[in-house]
Amino acid sequence: MTLIRNDRSVGDTIAKGTGAAGVGAPRVLRAVLGRPSTGMLVILLLILVLFSALRPDTFLGTYNFRSIALAAAVIGVAAIGQTFVLTTGGIDLSVGSVLVFGTVVSAKVMGAMGGASAGWGAVGAGVAVCIVASAFWGLVNGLIITYLRVPALIATLGTLGMAIGAAQIISDGLDIRSVPSVMTNKIGYQNIAGVPVLVLIALVVAAVAGLVLWQTVYGIRTKAIGSNPEGALRSGVPVRRHLISIYVVSGALAGVAGAMSLAQFSTTTIAGHTGDNLTTIAGAVLGGTSLFGGVATIFGTMIGILVPVTLQSGFVILGVEPFWQTFAVGAVLVAAVFMDQVRRGTQNRR
Repeated sequence: MTLIRNDRSVGDTIAKGTGAAGVGAPRVLRAVLGRPSTGMLVILLLILVLFSALRPDTFLGTYNFRSIALAAAVIGVAAIGQTFVLTTGGIDLSVGSVLVFGTVVSAKVMGAMGGASAGWGAVGAGVAVCIVASAFWGLVNGLIITYLRVPALIATLGTLGMAIGAAQIISDGLDIRSVPSVMTNKIGYQNIAGVPVLVLIALVVAAVAGLVLWQTVYGIRTKAIGSNPEGALRSGVPVRRHLISIYVVSGALAGVAGAMSLAQFSTTTIAGHTGDNLTTIAGAVLGGTSLFGGVATIFGTMIGILVPVTLQSGFVILGVEPFWQTFAVGAVLVAAVFMDQVRRGTQNRR
């Protein structure tokens, strides 16, 4: 029994002369969709060219590209956790709320340890608390889904409300600004060889996640569950326990992203992550991770996340109202799901 799908590209099929000009999408479209990471690089380039042509004086500036890279780094780490969840055939709508909860608890702890004047000890404690507090909600998600058998969509929608509600209760609905200045100066604003520290952190997380997904038993089991959960169970995979761990990983990575956000903005930015669930899903699926499970790519996720982030940056520069920015992210998500269905349909015809 084959537990893991063979995610060969449409381009390979075309090369073998299987009649790509036949049914379905046009040959060029199917070739691009068959290699999602390459396709996203092309689309990202087109978006960059468009905004550069409209506002070359602003969009092409170093400050703007740094802002895009930092935003993509923070949301990209959360999207990596979403990728693991999607690979199992699940979904995590609570990512943004969990991230906010982690930042609120972390900021409270660092504030109690000295606030803006605190040292590295407070930073370490704050980061640890942020990750653990966020992982807690991942554990709650996993337990609800596996033991109460509540669909992931409903379970994570419920924890979305609970996590953001708890964050607002703790903070009285106000942003907390008691973040040690050393955290902001040495992590949020610091560069190493010209590359922002936050971007380097995201790249390290992505590299480790990629190795785990493709070079370890844990990654093989993750893809197996997404491809055929019943087959994985009969093959000896502890499906229930593994799924719980996946949601814990998603929560923990949302916590890492939360700590990075604190370092970047020196505040909890409670209202700034309401659309993170859609953005992480869109980025992962655009990059090649299947919304139906079994197929994933961490590299693709990091490329895919740049699309909505760059769109949002371009809209801000053009003066487009925030409502349209939200609309665009939703449209990108729909497009991502459509592309995933095209890829799946092509694979099923082979």
